Amino acid sequence: MPGPTPGPPHDARPTLEGVAARAGVSRATASRVVNGGAGVRQPLVDRVRKAVEELGYIPNHAARTLVTRRNGAVAVIIDEPEARIFSDPFFSQHIRGISRELAVHDAQLVLLLVEGSGDFERVTRYLAGGHVDGVLAFSLHTDDELPSVIRRFRVPTVYGGRPGRPGAASELAVPYVDCDNRGGAREAVRHLVSLGRRTIAHIAGPRDQTSALDRIDGYADVLPGGDPALVADGDFTTEGGARAMTQLLERRPELDAVFAANDLMASGALRVLREQGRRVPQDVALVGFDDLESVAEATDPPLTTVRQDVEAMGRLMVRLLMERLNDGHTEADSMVIPTELIRRASA
Repeated sequence: MPGPTPGPPHDARPTLEGVAARAGVSRATASRVVNGGAGVRQPLVDRVRKAVEELGYIPNHAARTLVTRRNGAVAVIIDEPEARIFSDPFFSQHIRGISRELAVHDAQLVLLLVEGSGDFERVTRYLAGGHVDGVLAFSLHTDDELPSVIRRFRVPTVYGGRPGRPGAASELAVPYVDCDNRGGAREAVRHLVSLGRRTIAHIAGPRDQTSALDRIDGYADVLPGGDPALVADGDFTTEGGARAMTQLLERRPELDAVFAANDLMASGALRVLREQGRRVPQDVALVGFDDLESVAEATDPPLTTVRQDVEAMGRLMVRLLMERLNDGHTEADSMVIPTELIRRASA
């Protein structure tokens, strides 16, 4: 007498047909739910998702790509040297926000770094190959070729930071997420003025980035017709801030306040002030920008700074991109988030 018909092996991979049978729906309905399609009633969606969880079903990526014409991956492109990206907490906070929001949308992050012409050619080939559904790009410079490459391949993109100055020919009708750099700088300088400081210097960021230019403008809004010798250029790094602070003290030793365009430069400035016997805030009040969690509270004294929610900005970039991918939005819907002055002991 024949034995029972053997069942599937214990290690057989769950199939979409099995999910449909467990949920009591057609294969087409199960496929729409698994692939993020619309037009399925919520009770059926819940049943399919429950079946997926119970069976441990993992969608076949290649098949899903054929159905949805989506790769489930988003490129994050940063135009900065690798050493800076992995040493500056601004980038880690920004990428953390992006990564967490991409996870909500079941999408993978592909990190692409552009440091030289060779890297640029590699990134260009990668985008041309259609490996990602969209791009999130930040820390752009005014001479960047990246925006023109993205336009050429028509890759949906959201920028971190405005990609051009208002009214400039380089400003593109593209969506971006930024903070109120100019308004935040104004608030920082007004705070120093309110403390009775009269010789207020500024350590500026790189002038090929809109965030730095906006912060210079905010400083000038409060101190119009100021002394050019009170502005020194940094590069958004600790060492750049230290060099700029040294220059400022040589030019204007009587200065009694400094607004640095980011927290790292402020920390470098603080080190130089201490080395030269200047007390903070008694002799020189100091304000930064960013409120980076690993910098502002770790300085001695803790740093008064302008807070921008870097992680939230990363999340917002993803949400804008997903709107474009899911709804076909092509308008340049951008977002500018407010800043807040966080008062600590340095000013």
